[in-house]
Amino acid sequence: MLLQYWPQRTNVPFMAFRFPAFLVSLLLIAAAFALIFTKGLNFGIDFAGGSVIEIEQPEGVNEQDVRTVLGDLGLGDVQVNAARGTGVEGIEVIVIRFAIQESGSGDQEAAQQTANNEVRAALEDAFPGVNIRSSAAVGPKVSSELLKSGLTALGVALALMMVYISFRFQWQYALGAVAALFHDVIITMGMFALTQFEFNLSTIAALLTIVGYSMNDTVIIFDRVREEARKYKKLELAKVIDIAVNETLSRTLLTSGTTLIALFSIYLFGGTVLSGMSFALIFGVIVGTYSSVFVASAIVLLLGIDRGEKKRREVAGFQGV
Repeated sequence: MLLQYWPQRTNVPFMAFRFPAFLVSLLLIAAAFALIFTKGLNFGIDFAGGSVIEIEQPEGVNEQDVRTVLGDLGLGDVQVNAARGTGVEGIEVIVIRFAIQESGSGDQEAAQQTANNEVRAALEDAFPGVNIRSSAAVGPKVSSELLKSGLTALGVALALMMVYISFRFQWQYALGAVAALFHDVIITMGMFALTQFEFNLSTIAALLTIVGYSMNDTVIIFDRVREEARKYKKLELAKVIDIAVNETLSRTLLTSGTTLIALFSIYLFGGTVLSGMSFALIFGVIVGTYSSVFVASAIVLLLGIDRGEKKRREVAGFQGV
């Protein structure tokens, strides 16, 4: 019903705002780098190492009860969160996380496993018959490999998308698309450094999803730019891009809007376990929608594109028209 109130045709001069948008983007990227290198990312157990123990929530027991039981073990910062287990049954579970334990002998893996055993024993003593669904320890070597693999996945995704866009469109489009994706990823990571949300494998998955979403939005705009450029060969490229963005604006806002509604629902009601990933996706969708217009399209305008114009060739002795 709300679609009937949307104008049939908009005429927003997006490219007229490209220079202020460039300035804003540069400031955001600089701030993101500053936050990442000074404040740092709050790496989760996946990347920093540690243990994750998941138990079925005993009847009448909450997170605070579990924290009280584990408070005397000297494990340092212990995170205890309630969540709903996967599967049809949807069992209520409690997830316990704690960081790598120091070892006087230098064998951190053995120290971590000892801490895991102590936690299991304390839980079984405090809550007889408790169902420990899973228990895993991630050592520093494994966590560093996971971080390297996650960053490699991001790099490979950006490189392959650049190759695809180069073949599908032109190299100018490829540079614009990859610049927009780099813009989205760096600014989202900077926001994680600012808010200190846990940065883990789920966050890497969210960043890859943001890359795919932003690329999809960018390709749709680029496809329309290419069509309009062929149609209006004499029209300035800035006006051609404005026409293309305005013609895809309704689709962009509807897609982003409905996606954000779902993501906000997950963020508000999905619990602590999903809060970091849903936050990354919410922020990434907003930034990705912005960058498709004011970064990717603006860079295409800056570099110029081949619009299929063919120069007239003079033929000696030819007097026709």
